[in-house]
Amino acid sequence: MCRRGQKLFKMEPMDIVGKAKEDASLPKATMTKIIKEMLPPDVRVARDAQDLLIECCVEFINLISSESNEVCNREEKRTIAPEHVLKALEVLGFGEYIEEVYAAYEQHKLETMDTLKSGKWTNVAEMTEEEALAEQQRMFAEARARMNGGATIPKQPDPEATIPNQSEPELSANSQL
Repeated sequence: MCRRGQKLFKMEPMDIVGKAKEDASLPKATMTKIIKEMLPPDVRVARDAQDLLIECCVEFINLISSESNEVCNREEKRTIAPEHVLKALEVLGFGEYIEEVYAAYEQHKLETMDTLKSGKWTNVAEMTEEEALAEQQRMFAEARARMNGGATIPKQPDPEATIPNQSEPELSANSQL
């Protein structure tokens, strides 16, 4: 039984769009690690109890997702935003967790921004549109070459590299040294 507003209703296992119920799960090793981290070191958890906890987590995620979707639809939006999830928690009677969930969300945003700033995506924002297009074309060419027999495309010259001195004669295939 779950409390939605002031009414009690029996929860049925939720259908997951495009997947069988058995296919929707959480990584067992990760969940086991989380369970063990939350308990004192001398406490052991039976395997069937771990499986039950994982199933409860999946059902909880389905419940929050479903209610978030309903909140989103009521606002005539097409994308579930963090605000919809927080509202869903409130509607489902989990209001006491909103502050902690919001703090975790803010922490996640900070960590994600730090990762993007320190990772390979930092120079993407600094590229001009022409540089980004050239890089995209180069990457497409490399992918095409790999798909067509594993050959690699030689790296294109750097546009900022110095241009050879035009006063020096160019060597052609027919010229003699």
